[in-house]
Amino acid sequence: MSAAVPVSGLRLAALGLLLMAMTPAWGQSPGATPVVRAHGSVHAVKAPPASVALPLPPPPAPPAPPLPAKPQPAAPAKPAPPPQDPNKGSNSGLPIPRFVSLRAAQVNLRAGPGERYQIEWVYQRRDLPVEIEREFDIWRLIRDADGVRGWVQEVMVMGRRSFEVTGADRTLRHDPEDKSPAVAILKVGVIGHIRACAATSDWCQVEVDSFRGWLRREEFWGTLPGDPVGN
Repeated sequence: MSAAVPVSGLRLAALGLLLMAMTPAWGQSPGATPVVRAHGSVHAVKAPPASVALPLPPPPAPPAPPLPAKPQPAAPAKPAPPPQDPNKGSNSGLPIPRFVSLRAAQVNLRAGPGERYQIEWVYQRRDLPVEIEREFDIWRLIRDADGVRGWVQEVMVMGRRSFEVTGADRTLRHDPEDKSPAVAILKVGVIGHIRACAATSDWCQVEVDSFRGWLRREEFWGTLPGDPVGN
């Protein structure tokens, strides 16, 4: 006849089996740093060639010669307008260059500032950070992290500041220090939001999914040197 097993021993054995069956979150070993991967493509897609090239509108006919007019007394000369500041947009008056982000999940990039210009690239990633280099009426000349340039309408971009991890995987830090504990590992192509950057600091506070921490400016695309970003 077998001996009875104490109740406390049965409880310990059941607890051990339960712990062995549990799997760590994200498929990682206990205590591992979470890894954040890109949720979509950050690269512009080359647009397919147009099947039919639309002709440009003909030039306007020359105006008829004006009728001779009676001489009028000369009006006082108006002062010349001040020259356009090359560091400000001709339409918005905002700094040039400056960073913005794409407003829509699909944005057409055209060869020139107008709908009659061919679509050369298509972006398929909302919040992608881009740099505005020029302005013309309602159009903006932008550049992405890959160096692709083209024109988009101003309604397709917004002032909300975002960033894209470039170059290599980056460590999101708990504090703005190289030795600070890691919050998460950000893979190349991850896009998040910039919460704050002091003009005199090399570090920016950023947010990705549910993670918040600090990255160096050199570790991502989305700010200029000394570019202050508020909350």
